[in-house]
This record gives sequence, C-alpha cells and structure tokens, in this order.
Amino acid sequence: MEISEKLLCLFSAEVRETDDGEYVVDVPSREVDAGSLEPGETYRVALVARDGSTASADDADASPSRSDDGPQPPVEPGEMRYVEIEDLGKQGDGIARVERGYVIIVPDTEVGERVKIEVTEVKSNFAVGEVVEEAG
Repeated sequence: MEISEKLLCLFSAEVRETDDGEYVVDVPSREVDAGSLEPGETYRVALVARDGSTASADDADASPSRSDDGPQPPVEPGEMRYVEIEDLGKQGDGIARVERGYVIIVPDTEVGERVKIEVTEVKSNFAVGEVVEEAG
C-alpha cells in the first residue's frame, strides 16, 4: 500500500454507530494535542481493514489478530513520520511517542520540535529515527 506524503497522522480506531444511525471514528486527543489536526477542520480519511484485506460481516466481531510475540511495533524501518519531540533522553536525544506510547528516539532534536523523520531502526520497545525535514 502506498502512503501519501500528506499523511498527518495514523492510528487505529473502531467505527461505532451512534443512537441516531451515524457512524463515528474517534480521533485520539494526542493527534490534536501534537498539532497534527485542528478541531473544526475537514480531513480526508482512509479506512483500512485491520489485516490489510477487505473486511466482511463475518469477521466484524472477531478480536484483532496478534502474533504469539504480543503487539508489534507501530512503525517499520524506512517509514516516514511527522513527530513532536516531547522529552530528552539521558544522553540528550529527543524522544517522541506514537501509538500506544511507543518511543522513537530522534538524535539532534530539542523538546517541542516537530520534525519529519525516517525510521532507521526498530526494536520491540523503541525505534530510532533520523530527521529528514524540519516541520516547524
């Protein structure tokens, strides 16, 4: 699947039906707090089945599949992301957090910076990213 360079955020969420027959996808507050999204603005939304294939009514109630090793990291090597540096590590590297609080270490950044990174290394509990563009 090709991901647009215009991607602002990526998260997993359930589609739920309201009492008045509308369908809603809740956007995590961290996506607004991090500055990726603005309340009241209109965005294009893409929905992708959790296993990458077309969802059917038969598997709508099935629990999400997980490997025997537990949840997988939410990033992959080579992936491009916009992140905000939230903290500094013990050695002075910037720390960004993405889905499920997963940590991405970004050297040569400061708290509050918003940067586009390329994920260069992925471990089970953290990743390392390299700045490719200052995002402002």
